[in-house]
Amino acid sequence: MGKYRFIFKKDMNSVQTLLCVKRVKQEASEEWDESMPLPGDIIEGFSETNDADEFFVPAKAKSELRTQLGKINQQVETIWLKIRRGDSVVKLRVRVVQERGSMLQRKYTIRAARDDRHVAILGDLTFEQCTELQEMSRKVVNVDCRGFSKKGVKYDWKMKVATYLPDQRSPVVSSILFPPLQGEYSLEATTGRCMSWFSAAVSSGVPLVFVNIQTEQILISERTNFTGRELTWGRQQNHAATMQIVQGIRLWFLPGVAEVLLEMTPEPGEARFGMDIKRTEEGFICVYSVARGSAADRAGMRHLYEEANAIGYLLVISRLEGKSVMPSGGSCEGLLHCCDHNELGETLISAIDQTEGIQLHIMVWPSQTRPAITPATAATLLPPISTHPQPPL
Repeated sequence: MGKYRFIFKKDMNSVQTLLCVKRVKQEASEEWDESMPLPGDIIEGFSETNDADEFFVPAKAKSELRTQLGKINQQVETIWLKIRRGDSVVKLRVRVVQERGSMLQRKYTIRAARDDRHVAILGDLTFEQCTELQEMSRKVVNVDCRGFSKKGVKYDWKMKVATYLPDQRSPVVSSILFPPLQGEYSLEATTGRCMSWFSAAVSSGVPLVFVNIQTEQILISERTNFTGRELTWGRQQNHAATMQIVQGIRLWFLPGVAEVLLEMTPEPGEARFGMDIKRTEEGFICVYSVARGSAADRAGMRHLYEEANAIGYLLVISRLEGKSVMPSGGSCEGLLHCCDHNELGETLISAIDQTEGIQLHIMVWPSQTRPAITPATAATLLPPISTHPQPPL
């Protein structure tokens, strides 16, 4: 690192900034690789040839580099860019291109030599901002991966999914993402809210099984409210000036130790399936009554409801027609993002009107029995118990 150095620019407020790739216009982030300019790359200089370092022209700021690129635009097709990623200095072969929308005053930038879509948007950012962007880029392209070379092997996905995932529309494991509240700057506070939601749900009788908890970087816009969905880089390319990176908390959980699939089939003349549902405070959909002799009763739901009710548990629906009805996230305003209760009702009414059966999944507690009517439709969620003897401790 001795002969390389960061070139800083000071603005009017004496905040030190670096010339950096602020974002890229290519939406297909899965096609990024380390040979391309990536968000967070700190630009140290450029050269028309990949020769000795003394031929590289230092780049101090965005405006200066744009001017230099404009001067050589008609002379060369490609240039070499010297950038810093973490502790490494990398030389990239790139092309000089004119920025779109800059007809009155021509401005120039760079794009990947092998991908016309991969155009870099430059900016003068602080070292901390560059570091955050580099970390996100590293996760996308996994440039830190070092190991044996990889070889593709065949895998019978269709057979495995059919065998080990009885309902092929159900991914089994679920998650919920909590962004920080407005004005909430402590990661511990966000984590505390996340775990209080989980504890409150379990205490109310929802059979959740904890799997994992992790921090997750989220891009949010200062112009619009966070919707509860993680925003992708490519989709926000026209709003980079308003984007902010925050740390959220994602909680992974299983919907009980098993999901029992029930199929309710109405008989001619029946006007409803015979179950009443409501939403809990934590956003889950639970059954609070089942009519005798109804389609729900014939499917085995009343048996599960009475058993759960006898021990103070809730009978919670996890999926309707394969679609999750569980809460998916929170918002910066403190709201929970849940499925539309009216839309659930309309789905059930539509099936009744057309005299069609409908499938739903029920979360099951460890001690609950399963109705004999559906012995082969439960996807067990517990890890397998090893039959091999354990070594002595």
